[in-house]
Amino acid sequence: MRFENEQDLERERKAIETYVGVFGGSFQKLGPNDIDYKVFDAKGKLVAYAEIKGRKRYIRDAYPLPISLNKLSKLQMKILNPMCIWACDDGIIFGRPADLTGITKWGGRNPRDSAANDMELMVYYEKQKGLKYVRYK
Repeated sequence: MRFENEQDLERERKAIETYVGVFGGSFQKLGPNDIDYKVFDAKGKLVAYAEIKGRKRYIRDAYPLPISLNKLSKLQMKILNPMCIWACDDGIIFGRPADLTGITKWGGRNPRDSAANDMELMVYYEKQKGLKYVRYK
C-alpha cells in the first residue's frame, strides 16, 4: 500500500527542483517500486540518481537524517552518483552515501495498518562534511 499523499509528492518535487536548480539540470521521476529520480545535467546527460526523503523539520533541527537501508541499497545499485536528498521545511540537505558515515539501527516510524516497512533497518547521518544544504527561495 502506498502512503504518499499529494502534499508529500509536492514536497518531493520542490526538493528535486531545488537540487537540479543548483547546476541547471533536469530530472525524471522513476516508477513506484524504484528510487525516486534520474538526474540530468544541463545538456541532458544522465549524471546521477536521487532518493528524496521528507523531513518535516527545519534544516537546523533535521539531524540525525534517517534513510532506510533498503532505499540505500536500491540507490547504490544504480552505481552512477547515488544522491540522498532530505526535503526539510526550509530547504534541502543532500549528500552522496559514499561520502557519508552513518549509524545503522532498527527504527523507522510507528507502524501503520497495512504498512510492511514502517519499522526496518535504518541509517542515521549526523551533520558532517559530506552533507550540503540549500535553502528554498
